[in-house]
Amino acid sequence: MLSNYLTVKKEGSNEITIQKSRFIGYVRRVESEKDAQTFIQEIKKKHHDATHNCSAYMIGEHDQIQKANDDGEPSGTAGIPILEVIKKQHLKDTVVVVTRYFGGIKLGAGGLIRAYGTATSQAIQATGVVNRQLMQGFSLTIDYPLLGKIENALRSSNYILETIHYLEQVECIVYVKADEEDTFQAWITDFTNGQASIKKVDKKYVEVDVSN
Repeated sequence: MLSNYLTVKKEGSNEITIQKSRFIGYVRRVESEKDAQTFIQEIKKKHHDATHNCSAYMIGEHDQIQKANDDGEPSGTAGIPILEVIKKQHLKDTVVVVTRYFGGIKLGAGGLIRAYGTATSQAIQATGVVNRQLMQGFSLTIDYPLLGKIENALRSSNYILETIHYLEQVECIVYVKADEEDTFQAWITDFTNGQASIKKVDKKYVEVDVSN
């Protein structure tokens, strides 16, 4: 598993007009080529009256699945520019469909490449990008008098305080970067004078917004 990677948020869209043609960019995070194809067909069905529904996707831990489709535009002027934006932004598990309604003015090959690239970039920006960081979960069990001190310290740290369970004692679920596990455990032990019970729970990806 990758320690971290960039991808888009769940789904989004954006529309721009270039030389009277409408370009509507649709973005979705997907986990398989089947998911990507399903999304493309959804958009084609939604915009069955469009001039073109061009698409591209990049999927897999090592970007092993890459496809681009011009959907009737001149070869290399739509699908590849969409894919190149996904690559340039280092996004994994991402599919983009750009729907075009022709406005009567031909853009030429260079104009099409720029238009599809711009539509893709703006749709991704509108959707939002996240950094998925693989983190180790820890369960901290403490007595109630320690909660305020621990909670404030965790919220002002780089660690992620995900949940607090109010039971006989308080259980805090905290996520820590893989290379900071020992540091975290030592810090908690020192901070609580050894009064916290610490145990590992699951590993999972935690998402942090990336500014565009």
